Amino acid sequence: MTDSKQRPLAVFDLDNTLADTGHRQHFLEARPRDWAGFFAAAPVDPPLAEGVALAVESAGACEIVYLTGRPERCRRDTLDWLAAHGLPEGRVHMRGNADRRPARFTKLEILRRLARDREIRVLVDDDELVCDDAERAGFRVVRARWAAKSEALQEAQEREGRT
Repeated sequence: MTDSKQRPLAVFDLDNTLADTGHRQHFLEARPRDWAGFFAAAPVDPPLAEGVALAVESAGACEIVYLTGRPERCRRDTLDWLAAHGLPEGRVHMRGNADRRPARFTKLEILRRLARDREIRVLVDDDELVCDDAERAGFRVVRARWAAKSEALQEAQEREGRT
């Protein structure tokens, strides 16, 4: 049962929703993939104006929550990036450092946990499989289609469970 006295949640993904990862895609195209390099370059991601504007707008009516496939070891860089780009404060849910499940499983698990106590007004994410599963589970979804797609990132999200 959700608590109707609290503001609803607006849940935002980070990579290719709020942060443009295009400059670091080359780390995922190499074999083996350079995950350390990929995540080390995240602090200089340019913000995606459409996603940032939606997060700021959503903060007027909702509590903002960030839900990312980034590993926990990236927390400090992630918090610093959010603050540097003027994004609303909010809890950040990250994947465990050893968790390699596809993002669609990890994110849906967290969404369901959050929905036990709070209304989730919207999930904003670029991963089509995450969006599909969230919609099937009854969540309202905004598909973040404002960043260039990367096959390497999509494969990593689904097959390698890294972001």
